Amino acid sequence: MADQQSTSPLLGEANRPVSSQSIQSTASRERTPLLARNGNIASYGAAEVAEHDLDEHDPLIPSPATASLRSLQSGQGTTKKKRRWPTIVAVTFFGVVVVAIILGVFFAPAIVEEYAKESMVIEPKSLSINEITPTGVTARVQAVFCLDASKVKNKHVRTIGRLGTWIARKVESEKSAVKVFLPEYGNILLGTAAVPPIVVDIRNGESNTIDFLADLKPGDIDGIRQMANAWLEGRVSRVLVLGKANVSLKSGLISLGTQTVAESLVFEGNEIPSIPEYNITKLNFHEVPVSTNGRRGMGADVSLSLVNDYPIALSIPPLSFDILVANCGLHQPLIRLADATTDYINIVPYTDVEVDVGGIVRELPKTLTQECPHSNSSPLDVLLSDYLNGNDTTIFVRGSSNPSPETPDWVSAIMSSVTVPVPFLGHTFDKLIKDFTLTDSKFTFPGFFADEDDEPTISGNIVVTAGLPKEMNFGVNVTQVMADADVFYQKKKLGFLDLHKWQDATSELIKAHGGEPASLKMQSRIEKAPLHITDSDVLGSLVWKYANGDRIDLNIVARVNVKLETVLGELVVKDLPAEGMFPVNGISNGTTMASLMPKVGNLKILGTTKSSLKLQAQVNFTNPTEYSAEVGYFNIHILNNGSIIGGATARDIFVKPGNNSNILVEATWDPAGFGGPEGARIGPEFLSQYVSGYNTTLSFQVHKDSIPSEPNIGKALSNITVTIPTPRLSTPRSGDKKADGEPRFIDDATFHLFSSTAQFTLISPLKYSTLYVENINATAYYNHTEPIGRIEYDLPFKVSPGASLSPKLPVEWSLDSVGYEAVRSALGGKLSLDARGTVGIRLGRWSETIWYTGSGIGAQVRF
Repeated sequence: MADQQSTSPLLGEANRPVSSQSIQSTASRERTPLLARNGNIASYGAAEVAEHDLDEHDPLIPSPATASLRSLQSGQGTTKKKRRWPTIVAVTFFGVVVVAIILGVFFAPAIVEEYAKESMVIEPKSLSINEITPTGVTARVQAVFCLDASKVKNKHVRTIGRLGTWIARKVESEKSAVKVFLPEYGNILLGTAAVPPIVVDIRNGESNTIDFLADLKPGDIDGIRQMANAWLEGRVSRVLVLGKANVSLKSGLISLGTQTVAESLVFEGNEIPSIPEYNITKLNFHEVPVSTNGRRGMGADVSLSLVNDYPIALSIPPLSFDILVANCGLHQPLIRLADATTDYINIVPYTDVEVDVGGIVRELPKTLTQECPHSNSSPLDVLLSDYLNGNDTTIFVRGSSNPSPETPDWVSAIMSSVTVPVPFLGHTFDKLIKDFTLTDSKFTFPGFFADEDDEPTISGNIVVTAGLPKEMNFGVNVTQVMADADVFYQKKKLGFLDLHKWQDATSELIKAHGGEPASLKMQSRIEKAPLHITDSDVLGSLVWKYANGDRIDLNIVARVNVKLETVLGELVVKDLPAEGMFPVNGISNGTTMASLMPKVGNLKILGTTKSSLKLQAQVNFTNPTEYSAEVGYFNIHILNNGSIIGGATARDIFVKPGNNSNILVEATWDPAGFGGPEGARIGPEFLSQYVSGYNTTLSFQVHKDSIPSEPNIGKALSNITVTIPTPRLSTPRSGDKKADGEPRFIDDATFHLFSSTAQFTLISPLKYSTLYVENINATAYYNHTEPIGRIEYDLPFKVSPGASLSPKLPVEWSLDSVGYEAVRSALGGKLSLDARGTVGIRLGRWSETIWYTGSGIGAQVRF
């Protein structure tokens, strides 16, 4: 997992439920070191207090020397540097004592105060916490102090000051207590420092190395909590710190009495410190036992690296924290999610701090998983959604109400009343879905009477392999999935696959092996998931490539909801981003739609008009694809030579891969009605070629109304035309075909020489309807070219279903031809004849005249 860090605290109200968006609105802060680094003169001074803020008799009213304190803020008086926060200890505590020492030497406090403040130079070196005690801390303060008369602007003040300090030489303070207040926050007592006796040389230019231990005790705990919360919420832009002390002084054996001193400092802007930067260097989730009865919870091991820009040394005892998350409403109490503890933390000056934190989630609170009012999401949904989408999230850390026994009570009191918002960078799960396949798929199309809202649906087995983050080391079982998925083809949106209903799922953990990380294989069966096509042009391009055998890769971009069984119980993860490829194999192995190989049988005539036939037939064909489809209603145009000559309709059929038998199809033959004059010309020509055994083809084309409820699909497919050989009609007798496979509608013939007649055995493909021959004008040939005789007959006769005999038709012999001699020679035997002519046929109200050419007709010759 990538390192996570925060460069600025994202602050909000302590009990405010924080989303990533609300957190980001909080003003950021720059980092401010606690102390100046070695070699830098401390840049602090007393604050100028405006006259309208303090009463003129208030001891805080600055003397005329107050202006000279600005020299403390500018080093040599020319370069301004940032003040450092530990000046509260190093300057306020120590400075108060030093000023009091100097004041005690003279009888002219105003002049001396001015000299002391302008000439004083304090260089803090280090502030370290030697020990955390039950009542506070023992701090070690190290600094360098001297008086520099050259910094005093007034000549007379400078002269008197140098003389007085030369006479006094050294001054010693007795043990004293320095109290620090926050006047602008109700005069809160921030703390008290017990300062030991200090001896300093106050002569001009004499350097004093100060090194002492001070016992620091916290003051008003409630006040400190209010101040801390205001700082965390970004409401602190200025801090006025006031230090007060009563200091007893002496110079040698001479007692100088007790001096009361008050000094103030102002911190504002970038001088106010912020939460330090941090990196999450380790994050690991795993199962842990949480009770003696075998109940288990979720553990988290976190390692942090915090930036330490301060010369502070400190050893922090083990601490306990509550981890909280935002609730539904802005003003609802935060939800306690987990317990966290730390080991001993050793802080070294100017060295990054390594912190190991262990957390335990014992159970998921009901308030965390319940949907919020007027929302479909729970607080947990919002938290996980932000995290999984890579957005910044915020958790809240508060001192535990059940602290470690090693934690002093005063530390627990402060920590338990302060809530710290901690920014947590989201984790984008790029390429989480490693594989996405759909097998045993079935497409369902709406019927003719379907509602307009009815859409095509997809059923099938979804198999998804998802990579698991390396931080996730606990068992998980997927029980159900739900998703809304956009379907793209070549980066263009095809449509929307609606999986808004929960689908049962199973999962299997695949352990890490070789260089491959662990993954989770999930399987789910979807049933009739609606597929809404939004771009018919994209669909047309897709189907065209599919029909030509090309593999099609559909891109699925989904928001997935997953129900998980974990050690914490059932958990719903919403809006998990998922993306994968859904491969659709085209018609493979070089096959085309001609591989349908349809065969038509059991033909019925359902109705006729003068120009049309309505037929019904059972069709057998081969589906060369691996996909199945359930079709409620589907209509297709039938074309020949580019002209529409009819249409076919299938209702409530199921098409499976491979052989499909006895599919009921209705068709309409109406060349003039569909194709106009051109169709009226092409129709009879096609019938003539077909019954004569020519190699004919039919084309099939989808149109806008092929699926009435989905005109976009029909429109998309309308530019695709599939051409196949014309299916052969099966007839009742096995011997109804010639050796070359051509259909035989005239099975045999018998010629009678004496009566000059011929009688034919006719085979009709119609099982339920009678066909009528209205007239015949045909010539029989021997050896393909030699005429035998001519038949002209204008009286209608019927051709019954199956095999039937025609009436004896009169023959006008070609007596002087070779063909006639061949017939006479075959008297009592057989010969093979050809026939060419025109035939008028009628079926119900429909009639048509076609030409016919037949060859290899077996003819018997009788006397």
